[in-house]
Amino acid sequence: MASIALLLTVCFLGFYVPVPSLASSSHNHNDFLRCLSTSLPSQLVLTPSSPSFTPLLVSSIRNARLVAPATANPPLCIVTPTNASHVQAAVRCGRRHSVRVRVRSGGHDNEGLSYRSITPNSEAFAVIDLAKLHAVRVNPHEATAWVETGATTGELYYRIATAAPGLGFPASVCPTVGVGVGGIISGGGIGLMMRKYGLSADNVLDATMVDADGNLLANKKAMGDDLFWAIRGGGGGNFGIVLAWKLRLVPVPPKVTFLKIAKTMEQGAVDAVTKWQTLAPALPDDLSVRVVIQKSQANFQSLYLGNCSTVVATMRSRFPELGVTSADCKEMSWLQYTAYIYFGDAINSKPLEALLLNRSTTLGPFVKNKSDYVKKALTKETWKKIFLWPNGGGSGQLILEPHGGAMGRIAADKIPFPHRSGVLYNIQYVELWNGKQAGGDVTPTPNWIGGLYDLMTPYVSKSPRGAYVNYRDLDMGVNKVVGGVTCYQTAKVWGKRYFGPANFRRLAKIKRKVDRTDYFRNEQSIPPLPLN
Repeated sequence: MASIALLLTVCFLGFYVPVPSLASSSHNHNDFLRCLSTSLPSQLVLTPSSPSFTPLLVSSIRNARLVAPATANPPLCIVTPTNASHVQAAVRCGRRHSVRVRVRSGGHDNEGLSYRSITPNSEAFAVIDLAKLHAVRVNPHEATAWVETGATTGELYYRIATAAPGLGFPASVCPTVGVGVGGIISGGGIGLMMRKYGLSADNVLDATMVDADGNLLANKKAMGDDLFWAIRGGGGGNFGIVLAWKLRLVPVPPKVTFLKIAKTMEQGAVDAVTKWQTLAPALPDDLSVRVVIQKSQANFQSLYLGNCSTVVATMRSRFPELGVTSADCKEMSWLQYTAYIYFGDAINSKPLEALLLNRSTTLGPFVKNKSDYVKKALTKETWKKIFLWPNGGGSGQLILEPHGGAMGRIAADKIPFPHRSGVLYNIQYVELWNGKQAGGDVTPTPNWIGGLYDLMTPYVSKSPRGAYVNYRDLDMGVNKVVGGVTCYQTAKVWGKRYFGPANFRRLAKIKRKVDRTDYFRNEQSIPPLPLN
């Protein structure tokens, strides 16, 4: 607590040069809405009085924990642009009439910062929902694709595979994740092909965005090297609104192999996971084996960019503890794999198009996420404690994603994502439970995830304890606003954990250059670097 108090004191002692603030008032709100009405087609702007407003607001909320907070403190309006000029107009109206905008691309958002404020009675804001900007244009000859940020990864996968068989893209195993401004690319983008080809953001060639003044920056040349560096992994909602990404597509074979093997503790799960820690990062780059631990059981899921017989031979040689046989294999196209790992055997009864292009999902349970990075393998005794950690009233999962391969060969400052050489694997902690919502309040998070996260402290990365920005976690801290801008010193508490100290400082320096007045701001946005 003393360190936090000191940081706050530093900010209050005038660390910033004063900048114009966005003082909000009902007069400003009305002027903002009038500005939108004269700049945009009326059907693209929904206010709370519209019957379609609340359904649209909750349409892309995947986490039931966030529904009540979002609807209890709704935005002034939701703008649903269909081209770049609409986005520019919304930003310019917001700047002119002191109303901030939050931007969502229609996928997942662990803390909901793209459509809600966590502070009751905070300054009013509008939401720009980019779901209608979802075109994917594939160039098979150049092995590239331009994808608008309202697309989901499932849509991206489907369009690539149908337009250019033999090409793919390294990204999430979850096809409902958004590609865009607050989506997977903006935070890095991990997945089961990252050991071969790196992160999603490592494969970005160009982009188009709207800056904090409402200007359209058509390409990376217009952005400049610093801004282009920042948007590829520096987190969403910080520097502007990315409208489209140009992606480098990667070769995939006609058939890939998916393995899925479950081990209970009685079947040697603890021994298998203990060995997996150092084995998985050292496997051939074409082979990635992740682990999902739930209810004292380890589920090994493997993607191999090749055929069944080869991966079975490799696994029997390198990882005999799993007892892999050809019966554990499923050979399929890369596109089929992108659906199968999420939807399972449903791909046998429904067309891939219906599965991968469907944006609507049933609202599930309450969810809380955290993350860690591991650089030194945990002992067998520690894994026993983890496997036996009580679930209480919820349902907990650990998802272990192996690094190594290309991830270890890419410099930690190539893009803002710093978790590279020396990392064995990433941990995603997931707690799911059935909660209740009433009057804007929600059932508190059960203590499984917090207790286990505390238990893991000695065993994960340190100074700082790393975290993945796409698994956003407000428990690490939230921004303090001083003199109209976010305080850099307090933001470092969480920022250096997502990006590393050097990358975070560079991001803040770029923020000062491109958005000095801190227009694009949320509870964990990048602050402008102080001038002194």
